Formats: sequence, C-alpha cells, structure tokens
Amino acid sequence: MARSLITGITGFAGSHLASHLLHSDDGSSDPSEAKILGCSRYGRWPANVPESLRQIPLVTGEIDEIAQHRNQIAQFRPDWIFHLAALSFPADCGADEPSEVARRINVEGTRAVLELANSLAHSPRVVVASSSYVYAPVTADHYLVTEEYATKPKNGYGKSKLAAENEVLEATERWGIKAVIARSFNHTGPRQSARMMLPEWVYQFAAGHRPVRVYSLNSFLDLTDVRDVVRAYAMLAERGTTNSIYNVGSGVCRRSGDVFAQLRQMADPQRPFVEISSTRRQHPIADLTRIRGETGWEATIPLEQTIENTWAFWRMEKDG
Repeated sequence: MARSLITGITGFAGSHLASHLLHSDDGSSDPSEAKILGCSRYGRWPANVPESLRQIPLVTGEIDEIAQHRNQIAQFRPDWIFHLAALSFPADCGADEPSEVARRINVEGTRAVLELANSLAHSPRVVVASSSYVYAPVTADHYLVTEEYATKPKNGYGKSKLAAENEVLEATERWGIKAVIARSFNHTGPRQSARMMLPEWVYQFAAGHRPVRVYSLNSFLDLTDVRDVVRAYAMLAERGTTNSIYNVGSGVCRRSGDVFAQLRQMADPQRPFVEISSTRRQHPIADLTRIRGETGWEATIPLEQTIENTWAFWRMEKDG
C-alpha cells in the first residue's frame, strides 16, 4: 500500500479518508500496515472516531508551519500527500474577501505543504482538496459546470480556495510537483459538524427541538456522501492525470426541501418546522465527465443511506 500523509486528518473528511485507506486493498485495519501519517492542528482525535484511527501517528501544529516536521515526514517517505487541512466553514472566511485566518490556513497553508513536498527527495504525489465555491454563479437554467467553467467566487471562502489552487498551479510550473486538484462539491455524512446543512437538521431532531429551524427548503445543490468523496481522492492519487483539476460530486441537482423531507419522514414525520428564507438559490452541479473517464469513479452511496447513517450517528451522540 502507498504511504499516505493526510493533513487535516482529524477533521471530517480527513478522518473518513484515513478510514478508507486503512481498510482498502487487503482489508487490514492495522495502522502499522496502512502506512498513514496524519497532520493535525491540535494533535488529538475527536471522541467519535473509530478506535483504529487513534493508532495512526500524528504530527501537531498549524498547517502553515508544517515545515517544522520536515524531518519526521521525510523519514516517513510518503508516496501520496492528501492536503485536506483548511478553514472549511464559509462563514469563518470573510464575506467578500478572505479573512486573515482564511488566507493563513487556506492559502499560506497550501503553499507550505507544496514547499514541503518539493523538499522531499522522493517527489510524492499531492492531492489538494479544493471546492466548487471557486466557480462563478450559475443560473437555474444552466447549472452544470465542467472544470473549464469560469472561476469567479463571490465570497471569502471561495476566493481563498481559488488562491490555494493558484499556489498549486504555480508550484507545478516552478518545481514540477506532481499535483492533482479535487474540486469537491457539497458533501456530508456521519461526524460532520452541526454547522452544516444536513447535520444541523439532524441535530435538531435528535435534540428534540420544536420546531426544527430550516434556513431554506429551496436551495438546489450537489450533495454527496463524504465516503464517496474520499474514495475519489484516493483514486485521483492513484489514477488522476498530474496537474489536472477534477470535479468531485454526485452530478445530481437536489432540492434541500426534498432532503429535509426524507430526514423528517425518517426521524419524526409529525415534527413541526419553520423555514427562515424561501428565496431560491441555485448552486453549481458537477459535470463528472473527466473524473469518470480517467479514473472510473462515481458516487455510489444513496442519499437515503447518507441520511440514515447521519441520523444514527447523532442519536448515538445524544445518548452518548
């Protein structure tokens, strides 16, 4: 198995990627055989991860200071570097322009990871997790976007992720780094923060809130299970074309109200709810032609399973 360094490993997507790599290939769950090293800001796992993940060694510190761990990482000799560490809540990244912390973590942190990769003698392959928020706004009639669609983000988060992408492209040109950019669309599942759409609703149902508060039932978005997304990251590391950009999403336009209706039917069909805003909002939907053609990847986990697993996770957290 390839030796993998994962930045942001103790976060939502990072922990799921570690689980995927840990159980791939030969099905082993022995961390020493999985050959994974994690980078974590605080150097500790949340309480809700499987025990097998806790055996993965971690290096601790801010992502823009990852060079402090160069000797340990060089000794580990990663074949793949998955750069997932990021400030990933748009509300924390600035309304119109990236906040100072968003620039430090999302942009300078990416630069630091690329500089580290360039300093390693064995030239690891780097997969950088970006976001569909880099795309220009779409309309209700034309929402499917390829990787060539205009990049003109409107908020600080999207602008910080686009700046991070530019760091990748510059590094590949300057140093010849073997990098792949994964533009992930909205993804969700167990262990995601209750600040995000589905777990925010699930948390309210699990906590007995009456009514459940829903910001909008009329948002149209591309929503994928995180376990499918991290499987895409692994496939891109193995099969993606160097210095290419790939959309990672479901390719399906879903109405938030339909997602909520499925959850409500599962959790409590009689629970009252209130909608905060009825304004229609159209998000980009992923054209997956490139990633399907080059890696064979596609999302396979049904939305119903994602909702069910997320609901089960939060009920267990409540009883926990």
